Amino acid sequence: MMNPRLPRRPLGVMCALALMALTSIAHAQWKWRDADGRTQYSDRPGSIRSRPRPFTSTRWTGASICSFIRSSRLVPPAMKRAPGRAASEPSSREKVERERKAQEDKARTEAMAENCRQAQNRQRMLESGVRLRSGTAGGESQPMTEQMRQDEIRQMQTVITANCK
Repeated sequence: MMNPRLPRRPLGVMCALALMALTSIAHAQWKWRDADGRTQYSDRPGSIRSRPRPFTSTRWTGASICSFIRSSRLVPPAMKRAPGRAASEPSSREKVERERKAQEDKARTEAMAENCRQAQNRQRMLESGVRLRSGTAGGESQPMTEQMRQDEIRQMQTVITANCK
């Protein structure tokens, strides 16, 4: 017969070893980083140079907040103002408006090119004669009939004429 306490003994020994390994850190009251960047634990404090400095609060004024926000990386470069130029000048507003329109036009042309490419690929697949399945209104899948294939080919042709220029 086996002793019922035997399987628990290795678990208890492992727990005791784990607790003993943690005691070296548990007695440490001080934690700091040395010159090499390694974290040190000790019951005595580190040198004065390695101790962290207390947080000092600075008074924020309206101008210092604005300069901090402009210099931070959170603000995109387009929103940062040039130091010698006011934002209310018509030329800078027109320039920003032109840049915005150019970005919108670029995004629109990229979307149209992607739609054109997808429609051409779909039309090639429909015209290849490969067996396809389509979904019904109820969410079920059914084989695509020849009439459904012709309707979708016509639809892809309209998408191609609208987007491929």
